Amino acid sequence: MRAGGLDRLVAAMTRQFDEVIGPVVADGAIRLRPITSAGDLPIGVTDEQEAATYRLVPTGSDLRFAYGLGPDSLKSIVHPPRSPVWTMHRRDGSIIVEPFRTDAVSRAVIGVRACDLRALEILEGTQTGGPHADPAFLARRAGLFLVAVDCARPAATCFCESAGYARAADHGYDLALTEFEDPAAGVTYLVRCGSDRGRELVDELGLHIAPDDLVRRVELELDPDAPPMGRELRDDAAELVLDVEHPHWAAVAERCLTCGNCTAVCPTCFCTDMEDVVALDGESSTRTRVWDTCFSMEYSHLGVGPHRASPMSRYRQWLSHKLGTWHDQFGESGCVGCGRCITWCPVGIDLTAEVDALAPPVGARS
Repeated sequence: MRAGGLDRLVAAMTRQFDEVIGPVVADGAIRLRPITSAGDLPIGVTDEQEAATYRLVPTGSDLRFAYGLGPDSLKSIVHPPRSPVWTMHRRDGSIIVEPFRTDAVSRAVIGVRACDLRALEILEGTQTGGPHADPAFLARRAGLFLVAVDCARPAATCFCESAGYARAADHGYDLALTEFEDPAAGVTYLVRCGSDRGRELVDELGLHIAPDDLVRRVELELDPDAPPMGRELRDDAAELVLDVEHPHWAAVAERCLTCGNCTAVCPTCFCTDMEDVVALDGESSTRTRVWDTCFSMEYSHLGVGPHRASPMSRYRQWLSHKLGTWHDQFGESGCVGCGRCITWCPVGIDLTAEVDALAPPVGARS
């Protein structure tokens, strides 16, 4: 599919779905926002990311997905920062509670990377895997049509491969695109179908089967033996983070601002609180579920006060849960290696480096 095919793909999605969401340049970053045409997508731009560093720079090419990850993920769509729960009001001497119903809205999201597809699966397990599945999450998830884009240019903060995942999407999508520049034809997209809905859209667009030589070229673009990513997570991370007495927890707490940026941009963190607002006349009130963070001292507030009062205990809780006890709770790690927590930490705390610091010195006895 040539560049014009991308225009037709987005146009077809705007006809079929209530909303189409894609990456756009906004607020100096790549953000997920509603789009109406392929012209809204970034073009000729990439990002430079490091710990506490993010900036966009021009590439001089016509590629539309030549960047890593911005701060947004699918979490903001299926598990939004603010979600109404119920309204309550007085009627004829009684108090009436009306639960808020989340109607299914059909949404197509283009530009999803493989790590975020995996993160969506993990997040779905936290919200629907127990005896009380979140109906609002289910309604939002059911209406998603996902167009993945393989990640040929990961950011320097990415470490998905050492977290156990690949740069190319292998499941969880309706359509997947691999973008590359063809010397003869310009920007080209190889399209893979991952569902019946994706196949129907491909048939509507009238796309042709890609020739073998083009498929081989794409495989080289996503060569698993390509240069390593900028970060690497140790294989024994799940064990190291459970050493609650390690002195390094105090060292990292000296730098941590407990701002919660890492949990806000993490595609799998799901902690929430309830916000109740009562009308001035006392006749009605609303309850809204809002994102919270385990870095907040009030998040662990019990009858006698905060259970985790120190920054050290709160950082240790986050990292040991994300990489360690998440296995006990959900049967897998809570980290997909997207690197957002590194990029968007204002003081540049690097998850992979903190795990390395918890390891015993080389040559030390086990």
